Amino acid sequence: MAGKADDSRVNIRPASDGDRAAIWQVLAPVFASGDSYPLPRDITEEAALDYWLGPAHEVFVAEDEGKLLGTYYMKANQPGAGDHVANCGYVTAPAATGRGIASTMCRHSLDHARHRGFRAMQFNFVVATNDRAVRLWQHLGFDIVGRLPGAFRHPERGFVDALVMFRSLP
Repeated sequence: MAGKADDSRVNIRPASDGDRAAIWQVLAPVFASGDSYPLPRDITEEAALDYWLGPAHEVFVAEDEGKLLGTYYMKANQPGAGDHVANCGYVTAPAATGRGIASTMCRHSLDHARHRGFRAMQFNFVVATNDRAVRLWQHLGFDIVGRLPGAFRHPERGFVDALVMFRSLP
């Protein structure tokens, strides 16, 4: 389900093998910062791409005039009896922060999840100190349905909570 998103210049399309290097350029600084994903800060390119482009993930990229601005993956949150709930991970290139790319990708993912027959979407581990993400997800209809006390080791703030966020897909 490729197409234009909210910002008419931003195109969201399925990722291809040719996107690997550009996806790494988006992921690397975000993973290295250690403030939003629970992956090792020193994760290698190979390990990061194996994770992001894993066989269970359907991966998309957001681009403007051929420049990659962000990427997201979608998968079933759980196998079997939980496979009607989608799960996604999103990363915006640091240089594109504040341009609405995460919002555009999330809206795209909600539409795509509906198209795929998912009945809901759940984020399992939103770092509570990631205020921009929490506000954005809430603005897009997600509720905080759980709190995992001290579940994330933030590089500056120490042990902080992680949130479980959920929304139905009418």
